[in-house]
Amino acid sequence: MEKKDLLANYAASKQNMCITNDTISDGLFQEYGVNRGLRDVNGKGVLTGLTRISKIVSFKDENGKQVPCDGELWYRGYNVKTLIKSIGPNEFGFEKAAYLLLLGELPDQAQLDEFCEVLGNSRTLPTNFTRDVIMKAPSKDIMNSMTRSILTLAAYDPYTTDSSIENNIRQCMQLIANFPMIAVYGYHAYNHYENDSSMYIHRPDPKLSTAENFLRMLRPNKQYTQLEAQVLDVALMLHMEHGGGNNSTFTTRVVTSAGTDTYSAIAAAMSSLKGPKHGGANIKVVRMFDDMKKEVKDWKDEDEVRTYLKRLLHKEAFDRKGLIYGMGHAIYSVSDPRAEVFKAYVETLAREKGRMKDYALYSMVERLAPEVIAEERRIYKGVSANVDFYSGFVYSMLDLPLELYTPMFAVARIVGWSAHRMEELINADKIIRPAYKNVLEPAVYVPLNER
Repeated sequence: MEKKDLLANYAASKQNMCITNDTISDGLFQEYGVNRGLRDVNGKGVLTGLTRISKIVSFKDENGKQVPCDGELWYRGYNVKTLIKSIGPNEFGFEKAAYLLLLGELPDQAQLDEFCEVLGNSRTLPTNFTRDVIMKAPSKDIMNSMTRSILTLAAYDPYTTDSSIENNIRQCMQLIANFPMIAVYGYHAYNHYENDSSMYIHRPDPKLSTAENFLRMLRPNKQYTQLEAQVLDVALMLHMEHGGGNNSTFTTRVVTSAGTDTYSAIAAAMSSLKGPKHGGANIKVVRMFDDMKKEVKDWKDEDEVRTYLKRLLHKEAFDRKGLIYGMGHAIYSVSDPRAEVFKAYVETLAREKGRMKDYALYSMVERLAPEVIAEERRIYKGVSANVDFYSGFVYSMLDLPLELYTPMFAVARIVGWSAHRMEELINADKIIRPAYKNVLEPAVYVPLNER
């Protein structure tokens, strides 16, 4: 028997032992007042910190009672809807929002121009980095490839461990500039070596926006339409920040509080984001709709679509997990403002791409799913479409490969992670260390020869 088989067989034989010895009954969580996922049954999170970076509103106070309301998302005191509406017809908003989140104020034109110039000129990787790091041992999981690149970049930085705010601004801006490159180059390397496709390594244009450069580097002919770049720009703005409590941002703050360097903190955040319960959710939405299109004969038949949605909840369709992906959010109940903003852009892009039939199906599911969930499940708050519901559809219309869906999230969220890291460095003087209650009774030790 080979060594790897020996280890695999041993692991398989011990699986049930681990499950038995590590299972904690639901009743104990209730007994000790522990909110699983640090959220109560109404979706309210345990307060673990203070921030000036962003605000999420899902409830409003009415006569002393918390009442669900349309969701709101605020960046540094500005409603994200206002920020997106302020973008001119030939403008891009990601860089403006990045300046706001990172530095705390909206830039004037001169400040924005300087920021974009610095960011554009920072879209460089160390000499031979693409060949020696990205192109060697390529991975289908681009998030793993990116994380490896992030940690390796630390070796090229002589000031890796310098925790000054000045140095952290430099490091964070460098990563914001580099993320589109290491994501796209990582994909091209995988696509070439694993799928035997042609490989293109296009250098970014320092004068173009993040969204434009991403499409330019991804596509063999470097071509894209203005609408495509603008929709991707909006997607980046909607994904770049979502409070301190989301899993990857909280990871950033926890790891930062330990005193680690920027590269290690962002690598930890990447490890969180790649999870299917976090950044990988939009892939599930796309695959669910692919299955729906096969199973539902008439996409316009509401009864047939409703039946399929019920089968999803009954674990009889798609991955049999009992979930309608893209519906519901840990915080929002009435509506996710990101999904609301995105929907208008989705429809415009669907018209340009000839995908209105798909758009109509998405819209129907968005309307029917909350009704079906309310009928089939006991829920404590409202259910609505979240940003993942439409983002996967947008990425498919932009011809982004599935492998880049979650990395696309990271390209945006690196801004929020950076802002929260600096806020943690500036304000926190203690390592984050919550308590865990032990619920195992003491055991009597038995000598080895008597077991």
